[in-house]
Amino acid sequence: MLVLGIESSCDETGVALYDTDAGLLAHQLHTQIAMHSEYGGVVPELASRDHIRRVLPLTESCLAQAGKQLTDIDAIAYTAGPGLAGALLVGASVANALAFALGKPTIAVHHLEGHLLSPCLADPAPEFPFIALLVSGGHTQLMAVHGVGRYELLGETVDDAAGEAFDKSAKLIGLGYPGGPALSKLADTGDATRFTLPRPMLHTPNLDMSFSGLKTAVLNLVTQQSPLDDITRADICAAFQEAIVEVLVKKSLKALKQTGMKRLVIAGGVGANRQLRAAFDDAAKKRGFTVFYPPLELCTDNGAMIAYAGAQRLKERQVAGSFAVKPRWDLASLASAD
Repeated sequence: MLVLGIESSCDETGVALYDTDAGLLAHQLHTQIAMHSEYGGVVPELASRDHIRRVLPLTESCLAQAGKQLTDIDAIAYTAGPGLAGALLVGASVANALAFALGKPTIAVHHLEGHLLSPCLADPAPEFPFIALLVSGGHTQLMAVHGVGRYELLGETVDDAAGEAFDKSAKLIGLGYPGGPALSKLADTGDATRFTLPRPMLHTPNLDMSFSGLKTAVLNLVTQQSPLDDITRADICAAFQEAIVEVLVKKSLKALKQTGMKRLVIAGGVGANRQLRAAFDDAAKKRGFTVFYPPLELCTDNGAMIAYAGAQRLKERQVAGSFAVKPRWDLASLASAD
């Protein structure tokens, strides 16, 4: 079965084709970073309008890359949420319009399920069950994954997501948009031992996390050290990054211990962070578990993860689940209508 995936939840337009036998055939991605950088953050209306401009040309590029025609598609998966309402509407409208014209089913995919399953596109891919750390600009969660549609929430941030803390702290330090990658790059040149920042909720018995206080600590440090020179700015970045990495690693290790699982998946945009990957790789060698990451190009929002998640739902005839957003029509009714 050939599944077209459309991702348009925020500031990336992603389109991909996934074949249940041959795997990922093609994927195209357009990022809106250059457009939003002029405003210091994502402007929802501009994001929606750009998705409209990009989604069909990207779909055509995917089909050409894979050597396929629209009529070869068996189903269309799209991100149904969470995300910007207008941006999501673009993807949902295009997916349902194409599906109606082709007489094919649509599959509504939860954005986090796409991220959760994205490491399954890597080689080697993890087998179920595993612990997943979803760490992005909008979400930070620890999940026990027993299979497609079988997810157990173990812990999550009670305030800011890790990626959100990266971006907001970068802005406090005076870095441009997008702040997270800029902060991580500068941290590589800094001394993480010069300043001591808190590790919120590090020793709590549960698996919840908090990063709002860490962001406030950065604000206080910036105020104390102002005006910042380049060395101080780099040292603050290094201290901040080390604090977040320590919390994420130790909470993940605690989840592995509590569940007895030996496989850990890291997914989401922050999963591309080099220090985070190095820390998990080191912990895996010492603790005897296996860690999996999506390919770097699939850490950010992308159509490949939506196409893959949709394909797994289609294979198992699942449209409802703990992560699924209820679609307008169920798969069975569409199949009978065809």
